[in-house]
Amino acid sequence: MSAPAVVDALPGPFAFQPASTALLVIDMQRDFIEPGGFGAALGNDVSRLGGIVPTVRRLLEVCRAAGLTIIHTREAHRPDLADCPPAKRNRGAPSLRIGDTGPMGRILVAGEPGAAIIDAVAPLPGEIVIDKPGKGAFYATALPELLRHRGISHLVFAGVTTEVCVQTTMREANDRGYDCLLVEDATESYFPEFKRATLEMIRAQGGIVGWTARCNAVEAALRARE
Repeated sequence: MSAPAVVDALPGPFAFQPASTALLVIDMQRDFIEPGGFGAALGNDVSRLGGIVPTVRRLLEVCRAAGLTIIHTREAHRPDLADCPPAKRNRGAPSLRIGDTGPMGRILVAGEPGAAIIDAVAPLPGEIVIDKPGKGAFYATALPELLRHRGISHLVFAGVTTEVCVQTTMREANDRGYDCLLVEDATESYFPEFKRATLEMIRAQGGIVGWTARCNAVEAALRARE
């Protein structure tokens, strides 16, 4: 077996073999990142999320070149909303709820324009795309079987939002025995204080949930193996 890639991370080095590692890019969708989508309907400044797009694109390029499995997720419900509990749809007071029709079609409904991943970080042919009805990518999806089938033991995370779908999926993965790294500048929240707190929680107590590092550190670790 070749030498692992070793990332300069917190709380300590994160070592992984690219062949047994997947990059999970969480919910880089128009509904969360562009004006007129669900994120804006909740009253958020979506430009914060758009700021990470170049870093996510670079991380994808680096991980593709190194041979990692690439997995994209989308939070997207069936058109009949049978997989969207009323408690989720009716919560809060957004200007548009899940399933309502907005400028980019029905909010967070599979197949609608707003549910699509933005063009700048779109999946390439052959890359895995998972539609998930919940915040975590393991709930009610084929992700567990896909990872087992490919012999994946380590996961690298990017996407939005840091404290909701990204952190939920990372905690789900942690409980299932995966070693997880969150790329700090390839994830974002509508609330900067929430992102800071999430990063601190993940790497606290010796990495109770996982590791964090910046994209440059991941890139350096992969290039060092070449």
